[in-house]
Amino acid sequence: MIGVNSLHSAGRLRSRSLCTVRYGRDFRMMDPFRYPRTPRSRSLKPLVFPDLLGKAQDGQNHPQARKRRKALYNSIKNQKLQWTLDEEELRKSFSELGDSLCDSDVSRSMKGEGSSGKLLSDGTKPTGTLLYKNGFLVRKVHADSDGKRTPRGKRGWKTFYAILKGLILYLQKGEYRPEKQLSDEDLKNAVSIHHSLAMKASDYSKRPNVFYLRTADWRVYLFQAPNDEQMQSWITRINTVAALFSSPPFPAAIGSQKKFSRPLLPGTTSKLSEEEQIRSHEARFRAISTELAELRSFPPDRKVKGRELEEYRQRDEYLDFEKTRYGTYIMLLRAKIRSGEEDLSVFESLLLEDSSLQRAHSSPTLQDSSQASQASSTRGGGDSSKASGYSSSSKPRQEGQRHSYRQAVKK
Repeated sequence: MIGVNSLHSAGRLRSRSLCTVRYGRDFRMMDPFRYPRTPRSRSLKPLVFPDLLGKAQDGQNHPQARKRRKALYNSIKNQKLQWTLDEEELRKSFSELGDSLCDSDVSRSMKGEGSSGKLLSDGTKPTGTLLYKNGFLVRKVHADSDGKRTPRGKRGWKTFYAILKGLILYLQKGEYRPEKQLSDEDLKNAVSIHHSLAMKASDYSKRPNVFYLRTADWRVYLFQAPNDEQMQSWITRINTVAALFSSPPFPAAIGSQKKFSRPLLPGTTSKLSEEEQIRSHEARFRAISTELAELRSFPPDRKVKGRELEEYRQRDEYLDFEKTRYGTYIMLLRAKIRSGEEDLSVFESLLLEDSSLQRAHSSPTLQDSSQASQASSTRGGGDSSKASGYSSSSKPRQEGQRHSYRQAVKK
């Protein structure tokens, strides 16, 4: 009863007693099974829970009533009561189930079957069951979330058996077996590759055949492949799968905060077709190219504070990387549609034979109107950037690799 605790019975004792008796009688009518007789209470607080210890309302023991209460309690505890479903909700759930099955069939026939061409027999994870590539890789964690430098004790190289399954790169210590369940450590080492980009680490000279992977939350991983061919294959597979299944980003948030922060990217699998996915990536590429050109056309002045200069550098680095990422996605999807191959292994061999797409493995860009806009912004803002002394840091690197794994780490 709502408001019972807040009642205050004022007046003589007889008036309060009559009020209590009437309240107890009305309350007993609501639940006669729980209250065998009218409870008397001066504080107007009813006994809410059933008595499982054998003491009834009148102070006497009732074994039969106690057994019935215990049996009812245990039956509800062992077998939960089911929620009643409305017919409309039931039809809606069945329609959504049919749509998900249709989408899975379409994606299975449209987006390839991976290196082995077989589905995994693991029935515990219904999403992302396609196996695209597997093999041994040596991993090094270079940067944590938001580009924070990984502690020195956690940066060591470790050998894993990598499994690219859907949008997840699983890293297991033992060789993959379909009947083996993933352990907690395997799930902890897994890397989500949605909205990620894999590139050859040309400026890393300590080990050969090393590529780096930057994820959506700007974690940076270094991977060493057994040979150069496997390194190119891993780069192509990761970028192609990310281009196919990365969902369109959410609209930008509106706020008065001036501090730059990277937008959050959705981790769900995209339901768009390949043609719709290309159009979505192209729209993002054009918007980011325009925003980057506008940003570089107005470089910061020499008198600005260090924090504003750092935010300008972060924004410029983010937009430049996003432009490269979407350019890579568009290039790979165009090549896949042009080849007409659904199997990623065949598409990969055709891609490696095409000399015009070899640059997609190290520093991919697009030759379109964005370069003209970038050139015009460079001509327009060249004098001001020289005067401000920021031209050397705002322009991309002309020597070596355009995007380095070291750039993602906060100093």
